[in-house]
Amino acid sequence: MKQGYLSQYFEGVALKHLSAVEADVNCSNQHEFNGVGALRDILGEPPDGKVRFSAKFLYLTDQDDEPIVEDGFLTWYDSRQKARLERNVMRWEYRLYFPTNLVSQCAAEGDLLVIAKRSDDTLIAIVAEKDTTIERQLMWLFGFSDLTHPGFSVKSELETEQDRIGFAAQVVLEQIGVEIEEEAPNFLDQMLDRFNGSFPKTIEFSAYARSSIQDLSSHDDPDTALIAWMEREEILFRTLEKHLLGEKLRNLTQSGIEDTEPFVKLVQSALQRRKSRAGSALENHLEQIFTDHGVTYTRTGVTERNLKPDFIFPLISNYHDMSFPQARLTMLASKSTCKDRWRQILNEASRIPDKHLLTLEPSISENQTTEMKDERVQLVLPRGLHATYTVAQQSWLMDVASFLELARLRQNP
Repeated sequence: MKQGYLSQYFEGVALKHLSAVEADVNCSNQHEFNGVGALRDILGEPPDGKVRFSAKFLYLTDQDDEPIVEDGFLTWYDSRQKARLERNVMRWEYRLYFPTNLVSQCAAEGDLLVIAKRSDDTLIAIVAEKDTTIERQLMWLFGFSDLTHPGFSVKSELETEQDRIGFAAQVVLEQIGVEIEEEAPNFLDQMLDRFNGSFPKTIEFSAYARSSIQDLSSHDDPDTALIAWMEREEILFRTLEKHLLGEKLRNLTQSGIEDTEPFVKLVQSALQRRKSRAGSALENHLEQIFTDHGVTYTRTGVTERNLKPDFIFPLISNYHDMSFPQARLTMLASKSTCKDRWRQILNEASRIPDKHLLTLEPSISENQTTEMKDERVQLVLPRGLHATYTVAQQSWLMDVASFLELARLRQNP
C-alpha cells in the first residue's frame, strides 16, 4: 500500500455493465452476477464452502445529491468445488450472489457496477446509473476507458501513476463515501492558536490556507493556484475538524449523557459545515484571483427576482445600468460539484444570455456538457482537470486564465 494512491483505500476493483438478467429483481430473492471468474484476482480462490463478504451497497445518479446506501453482503463460491473433490470433475464455476435490497431495486440494464475490495476484507458494491456523470467519473477514477466484454474487467494493481490521488480523484472518492485520510498535523497548533480553538469564518480560513503555501501566486498560473489553494484548504480543514470534533465527542462521552440527540446534532452540524464550506472556499479563492488580475466584479449581487449570481462582471451597477452594453456583461457561477444543479443558474441574470459556470468536478458526461451547450452555459475548469474529459469535450472547455482574459477584455474594451 502506497500513501496517496488508490491502493491506500482499495486492494482491487472490478467493473462491468449490468445485463438485463442481473438487473431483474423479480427473478428471485437471491441474484447472481455473471462473468465473475475474473474476480479471483481480487476475491481469491474460494476455500471450502461459501465466503460471505460484508458489503456496503450504493446507488448513484446525477439527479440526487446523496447516494442510496444499504449495508449487506455478497456471497462468493465455486459451485463445482464439491464435484471436483468427490468425483474428480475438473471444472470450475464461480458465482457471486447478492440479496434484494434498495440498491438492487434501483438498478437497471446498462448501469455500471463497481465491486471494490477494501483492505479490511469488506466490499463496496456501487451501481451508477447508465450514461451519467458519476458513471464516467468512476470509470475514470479506476482507469477504465471502455468496458467491451460482458464479464468483469478487473484491476488488482492500484499504484500506477494513473492511480495517484489528486484533487479530481478526491472529489469522486468523497461521492462514494471514502474518507480521505490525508492530514497536516504540523499546522494544527498554529491553527488552534490563530483561531482560538474554534472554526473561523470561511473567508478567514481561505486566506490562511493561501498564506500557508509559500511562493505560489495566481499571477503566473491562476489554474494551478486555484487547485493548490483548494487542496490545501481541504487538508487543513480536515486536520482542524478532526481535532475539534474529537474534543467535543470526548466531552459528550465523559459527561455521561445517555441521550443520543446531542451526538446526532454534532454529526449533522459537521456534515452541513463541510458542504457549505467547500462552495464558499471556491468563491473566496476566485475573489483573490480576480483581485490579483485586476478584474472588477460583484459577488452575490442582486438581479431580477432577488436572485444572487455568484459573480457579475464588471460590477452589479453596470448590470442594472440599461445603457451599459449587454455584450460587456459576464456572469460566472461557481459550484465545486455540478450534478444536475447547474440548471439553477439559467435564470440568475436575464440580461446575460450566455452564462459561465466554473466547477472543480472531473469527467462530466458528454450528455451533460451537450445540454450545457444547448442552454448556452460555458463550462470553466482549472486546466489540470481538462484531461479527465474526452478529447471532443476538451476542445470546448475554458480554463481559468482564458476566463480572466475574457473578463478583462470586456471590462476594458
